[in-house]
Amino acid sequence: MPVLMNVMSLEEAAHVVQLALTPVFLLSGIAALLNVFATRLARVADQTYALSGETSDPEERERRMRVLRTRSHALDIAVVLAALGGVATCCTVLLLFLGEVLGRGAATTLFVTFGGAVVFTMGALAAYVVEMLLAARGLRRIGTLILSLPHPTFHRSGDPSP
Repeated sequence: MPVLMNVMSLEEAAHVVQLALTPVFLLSGIAALLNVFATRLARVADQTYALSGETSDPEERERRMRVLRTRSHALDIAVVLAALGGVATCCTVLLLFLGEVLGRGAATTLFVTFGGAVVFTMGALAAYVVEMLLAARGLRRIGTLILSLPHPTFHRSGDPSP
């Protein structure tokens, strides 16, 4: 029975495991980002459902729905890029383990997969920033609308004046 791998010493095997742990930290960060993105997407969905039931100004409702749609697209992009970053990170870990079998040819692929993971994660963060800026802009617009509404005057007791 042919042996595919050279026999490794315990120290060499431990070194490979140590190297493989570094990208795993990136993977746990990506998982945390995906959790944040999913929470933000759920908030956008809740706002969309609440807005769809409103009977107020149809033009304002349509404008707010467009903003929510754009926010959900930005989050979709963030999720896809983060997931691709996670896949590239897993490929990096796998290549670190298989590097002994594949030899020097794995080094280039290793750089590409880890570099891809970092680039995908950066893209996911950029898409998330776009979504956050859209949310903040919408929040400021709603705040301006609320401040422009007429407010009842209050007596000392706290009851609105008649």
